[in-house]
Amino acid sequence: MFVRSLISISSEVDFNRYGGLISILRDRFYSVKSLILIILYGGIFIKIRMKLNILVVFMLIASLLASGCADNSADEQEGEIEGEVEAGPGDGVEGETDDELAPVTSETIVIGTKLFQESYITAHMISLLLEDRGYNTDVKENLGGTLVNYEALKKGDIHSYVDYTGTIYSQILKKPPLEKWDPEVVYEESEQGLLEMDGIVIAASLGFENAYAIAVDGGWAESNEVSTISDLASYAPDMEIGTDPEFATREDGLPQIDRIYGFTFKKYNPMVPGIMYEAIKNEEVDAISAYTTDTRNDLYELKVLEDDKNALPPYDAVVLVSAEFEGENPEVMAILAELDGRIDSDTMRQLNGEYDIEKREARDIARDFLVEEGLISG
Repeated sequence: MFVRSLISISSEVDFNRYGGLISILRDRFYSVKSLILIILYGGIFIKIRMKLNILVVFMLIASLLASGCADNSADEQEGEIEGEVEAGPGDGVEGETDDELAPVTSETIVIGTKLFQESYITAHMISLLLEDRGYNTDVKENLGGTLVNYEALKKGDIHSYVDYTGTIYSQILKKPPLEKWDPEVVYEESEQGLLEMDGIVIAASLGFENAYAIAVDGGWAESNEVSTISDLASYAPDMEIGTDPEFATREDGLPQIDRIYGFTFKKYNPMVPGIMYEAIKNEEVDAISAYTTDTRNDLYELKVLEDDKNALPPYDAVVLVSAEFEGENPEVMAILAELDGRIDSDTMRQLNGEYDIEKREARDIARDFLVEEGLISG
């Protein structure tokens, strides 16, 4: 409607007068589609009444800004459904950051996060620990999934983020599943593979594992005597499973369940983790790809099924930085090493519960933990 009304204006104006304005607008957009819109609108509005110049310019600005926002919003929503918007142990909407973030030389260390509570909390632990020692930090919450964060780390757009060994092994290094999963083997191969492939190093292993698991309603599990994934074999063909955006398609997720256990769910429904847990709570799905450190498993009275055939890999939480960062910032590396082994799975589950149940801010949760551990002053 807006475009049709503007096309109907017939007098001429020199649109080139606004080239500088368009250049400014161009620098504000993050997608190629938005730039194309600028070019198209520019061609459409070559002919407009002189007396409406100012009005049209403001309308054009509003239209382009709305288009840019819509493009970004649509891209983010598409990412959440298609896969690299992370969720628990993995997550992975493919993409990259476009803004140049502050380099470490300006004493600002940028920390990325995935799209769930645990990632926020651990990122703020890193941030607060460094700030306590005099560094400036910037936490980019909800930066994206695994590959978004990893690509940003490689490019230097962020300087650190927390990932998981099973995700590194299968999704970043693209290694085939082991015949029998061994956490030490997965860690060592992940550490070596990251360094050799992209010059990425593990700065600290936080001490807890947040693994994928299959969870069902606790009452249903008890009624049907289901306690292991194998027990689902006769029920799965009639069940819908809710998954995070990655688990349904990644090699170490549902495809691995299919291969090892020999059954397929009737339907899978990918969604972001918060919605996934709400879906099983509201009986909209029959099972979910749960996370073992998520307190909503207990809160919603879910039964986390035993992976009796060891289909799913270990997911130990690790802090990643680039080898270049390591070489240039030995003091920072020494500080990050203080987090090594500091958090066990029960503690992380408790911290996640403070976020999910008590609705506390991730930064406040992180601060209280670090103070209690004696890592920062109160």
